[in-house]
Amino acid sequence: MKQLINSGVKMTSLDIAEIVGKKHYNVMRDIRIEIENLGEEVGQLIFEESTYMNSQNKQQPCYTFGKDGAMQLALKYDAMTRFKVIKRIEELESYNKPMSQLEIMQMQVNQLVEQDKRITVVEEKQDNIVSILSMDVKDWRNQANRIINAIVMKLGGGEYYREVRNESYQLLESRGACNLDIRLENRHSKMALRGSSKTAINKVTKLDVIAEDKKLISVYITVIKELAVKYQLNLAKYQLTETAGV
Repeated sequence: MKQLINSGVKMTSLDIAEIVGKKHYNVMRDIRIEIENLGEEVGQLIFEESTYMNSQNKQQPCYTFGKDGAMQLALKYDAMTRFKVIKRIEELESYNKPMSQLEIMQMQVNQLVEQDKRITVVEEKQDNIVSILSMDVKDWRNQANRIINAIVMKLGGGEYYREVRNESYQLLESRGACNLDIRLENRHSKMALRGSSKTAINKVTKLDVIAEDKKLISVYITVIKELAVKYQLNLAKYQLTETAGV
């Protein structure tokens, strides 16, 4: 049997039981009484017999109906219950309400705008990855400093500088099987033996040690690239000057 009025609202006796706080079999009883009072011909046009699967996976009877059936039942209950049923009907009607041509166009425009934003983000990420991967070996030192400074800025400022720089050195030592502290100490000792000034000796950093070994340069470049990816760095956002290594 089809419903007398099809308003787009679709409810079941289970929905009414939940709204009014009654046992489902009591709502089923109320519906049967309504069908009897309306007469079988009209009643069965409004309330359609159906079934559902309960929590024990057993098929159980229920009724389905539209707005007319829900309103018919609401009249049986108290004012607060009627209010709840009516509010539920309004919610269902708003879901099923067809959009106007203007609303459809606005939705399409919004979708295009969101799509454009997503494409822009993807393109920026691709450009960023290309910038990271195209790090120039000849200018590795300046570029490494620029990336580390950018990471520091993203983390919150200068207080993170030593932490990030040490992380890069630790990764280099692990990958390159070396000890930068020992190499730096040896470099300082050699300079002292050659009579270099204390100022000149103190200016030599771990980056200078790395610069002496092509293998370490290659490993360090890889480490810096990995850090840029790890911290999701946007190189275009941070155009920073070189900071002296430590």
